[in-house]
Amino acid sequence: MPTTAPRTCPICDAVCGLKITLDDDNRVTSVKGDQDDPFSKGYICPKGASLGRLDEDPDRLRVPMIRDGDEWREASWDEAFLAVERGLTGVIEKYGRDAVAVFFGNPTYHTMAGFLYRIPLIQSLASRNVYSSGTIDHMPKHVACGHLYGDAFAIAVPDVDRTDYFMVIGANPMESHGSLFTAPDMPARLKALRNRGGKLVVVDPRRTRTAAVADEHHFVRPGTDPFLLLGIVHTLLTENLATVTIDANGLDELREVVREFTPEVAERVCGVPAEDIARLARELAAAPTAAVYSRMGGSVVEFGSLTQWLVDLVNILTGNLDRPGGTMFTRTAALEVFRSGEPFVPGRWHSRVRGLPEVIGELPTATLADEIETPGEGQVRALVNIAANQVLAAPNGPRLGKAFESLDFMVCVDPYLNETTRHANVILPPPRILQMPHYDFLLQIVTARNYTRFSPAILPLEPDQRSEAEIMARLTLIAAGAGAAADPAGVDEMFIGQLLGGATQMPGSPVEGMDVADLRATIEGDDGPEQILDTMLKFGPYGLSLAKLKANPNGIDLGPLEPRLKELVCTPSGKVELAPPALVADLERLRARMVAPTPEVVLIGRRQLRSNNSWLHNVSSLVGGSNKCVLHVNPADIAKFGLGEQAVVRSAVSELVVAVEANDAIMPGVVSLPHGWGHSGGRQRVAEDNAGVNANALTDESVLDVPSGNAVFNGVPVTISPYEVV
Repeated sequence: MPTTAPRTCPICDAVCGLKITLDDDNRVTSVKGDQDDPFSKGYICPKGASLGRLDEDPDRLRVPMIRDGDEWREASWDEAFLAVERGLTGVIEKYGRDAVAVFFGNPTYHTMAGFLYRIPLIQSLASRNVYSSGTIDHMPKHVACGHLYGDAFAIAVPDVDRTDYFMVIGANPMESHGSLFTAPDMPARLKALRNRGGKLVVVDPRRTRTAAVADEHHFVRPGTDPFLLLGIVHTLLTENLATVTIDANGLDELREVVREFTPEVAERVCGVPAEDIARLARELAAAPTAAVYSRMGGSVVEFGSLTQWLVDLVNILTGNLDRPGGTMFTRTAALEVFRSGEPFVPGRWHSRVRGLPEVIGELPTATLADEIETPGEGQVRALVNIAANQVLAAPNGPRLGKAFESLDFMVCVDPYLNETTRHANVILPPPRILQMPHYDFLLQIVTARNYTRFSPAILPLEPDQRSEAEIMARLTLIAAGAGAAADPAGVDEMFIGQLLGGATQMPGSPVEGMDVADLRATIEGDDGPEQILDTMLKFGPYGLSLAKLKANPNGIDLGPLEPRLKELVCTPSGKVELAPPALVADLERLRARMVAPTPEVVLIGRRQLRSNNSWLHNVSSLVGGSNKCVLHVNPADIAKFGLGEQAVVRSAVSELVVAVEANDAIMPGVVSLPHGWGHSGGRQRVAEDNAGVNANALTDESVLDVPSGNAVFNGVPVTISPYEVV
């Protein structure tokens, strides 16, 4: 008999509820939206509908792989972990712990084990060389929030279901469903905004799907969003339109800082007319409620931290931060273990070669190749790589691929032999998606409504498989020196003990002073990860439990967002800092940009509805149609540069030959290429048959957003010329 099981989609940030039907052979026969999910309400996108094909991909690895020279062979788990122990221990004993780096890729934000074992693994490695996809994605938002509120994870999201005015800058939520802003079925939410008389304004170099349904769309030169936002702030302050309703420092200083950044100055740089900039400021101030939101287009740019700071400033100055209909902070069901309560302090250590500062415990991905290639004490000689394909995702990724070849040892936790993992010595594959439990620890901190949901594994593990939790726990024990044969349950018990110990010692806690052993006896769950989750739920703000989540497999609505800024602010002053010195100082770089020559052509990325970075291109149903790797060029530029079917795109670091598609949705002087393509050298047959080109071969790893160390993928100066066959 066919069976149907509820499941949270783990592919993107939208956390949609799904209902998955399997036949008697445990093969997926249909994937539909879960109408009973109180958050997604039955919505499903093409990615979610293809979850069965992704889960059953025949190119996924099932057992460990060991490389002997240029050849790969299957291995047992015991042999593979022994090889990892020899490789890592050998490097640590010879060169020290900083000679081992660890990298956490984007999929780790979408799995339970990726979150739960991240900190234990970092602590066990005791290396300063920690990297993640955060510095090729969202680190500027953490930096801005850290300086404003003291908490780098205090990320306010648009209360999109109650707002009257929604401004979207450099984001395309109709295709992303929100990013650092979880809101499934964005088309319906934006339609509801318009139906209740609200207004949607989009600022973007492309007329995206979101811009196409907006009341207004303003073309803006890539990377110049801070000028537009400064023009808005200038107008709010000089016309006395600001309404600051929170306890904050620095308003007078802010007035002086923005005095020179008039709408007229902004127009010269960003291209949006000064009268429109001033009008937008007045409309934001006059709207009953308003929310300003920016994402990749305002993050992976040269002034990403300034952009994200100014986005929050506009929300603060219009009285819309921490209020219904504005931008608000989600209250998660699970204990927020990532919040330390200590003020944000970046730069506690610096990278060895370029001296780049650490931010929230990480160094910039853009300098990983430097650390591998440059000899000397502390040179990276081994890498633990968790679900990351940096050759396609990192700035100047091909350089990293060459650097990986020189490592003494590399172990990857990954289901594929791909452009990055082919350089490893050992690959440890996690199980299929439907064989893993799912809980969104990180994505639930940015939901547009308080909500929680747990999905147990639908299918059991086979005898020759290991859970992702066991893989991560055993890596943690190897890194700690306990050896490949150590019991992984010890990591779980340590984690639970730390959680319970902290709860009993916290002043005002309902279990303050209680015996940890007595509390441990109340924790339930079938394995370590479930017991950790049960602990975090029971000591979370709603007093939930794993049993309650299992009894509500379609999810639990925890109500609309409510004000909570006061409990999150942990700056030294105890107030929101409107003019943080580190960000005010970075305005000097922006002033230099005001007088710098404007490149004739710049490159930006492109969000695709049926794609997610590099890891969905091996699903045939998601490849083709609009989901292809082509360069979008405005027809005027095609004529100007004499382009044909293909063009040569050159940057400061490389060049590519790419197919050209005329598209008037992109402004002149800007070309767009999607991220995550360029597949070759692995064992992903569909992906390699639809290879495309690696856009990140064009990105210059020497150019960064200085406060955050984030790589710059948008606004990359390029030249374009016809491709001539020789």
